[in-house]
Amino acid sequence: MEDRMQIIKSQKNNRITIGIIPGHYATNHSHVNFYVDMTSVKTSMKTAKAAAEVLAGEFSNHFVDTVICLEGTEILGAFLAETLAQSGINQNKDINVITPEMNAVNQMIFRDNTQKMIWGKRVLLLISSASTGKTINRAIECLQYYSGELVAIGSIFSAINEVHGMEIKSLFTEQDLPKYDNFAQNACPLCKQGIKVDALINSFGYSKL
Repeated sequence: MEDRMQIIKSQKNNRITIGIIPGHYATNHSHVNFYVDMTSVKTSMKTAKAAAEVLAGEFSNHFVDTVICLEGTEILGAFLAETLAQSGINQNKDINVITPEMNAVNQMIFRDNTQKMIWGKRVLLLISSASTGKTINRAIECLQYYSGELVAIGSIFSAINEVHGMEIKSLFTEQDLPKYDNFAQNACPLCKQGIKVDALINSFGYSKL
């Protein structure tokens, strides 16, 4: 698969890149025609810091108490919190960076020691990829349960513009991947054409079939 990878540079900072591999892939929610590799943004200190600076520019007018990191965005989230604290309206106020736990039925939960970072707090939700919005919706339900206030949503890549009327600020969008598409599992045209699934994908990466 890797020999088919194409590198896409961010229009906002060409040091920030993702890789895309065309094919037929299955996620937990849908089938997609591209695997979007965001490994460098999630793991490279320099890339994550550059990405955080771009996203911080989108959120500079938001007062944020806590950044909730989903799908392996903790490094990006830490740099984002640091940049917001230094250059945003937080005025050097500390920002918490936390990740929810997933229980046996795949619900997001927070233990007692981290709930105080959600109750009555202004929360920025950070996710690696938003293709259908289902993960974001699940996170919003979790925030409502813990009485947190969602003030902003950020992502590395998003194929959708908003969720519940709130705009998703992304480093990469469908404009960067104009042929990207996702389909319900029972309505996938690639399956109907008899094209086999290349790999199972999630926020950790891919597993070839």
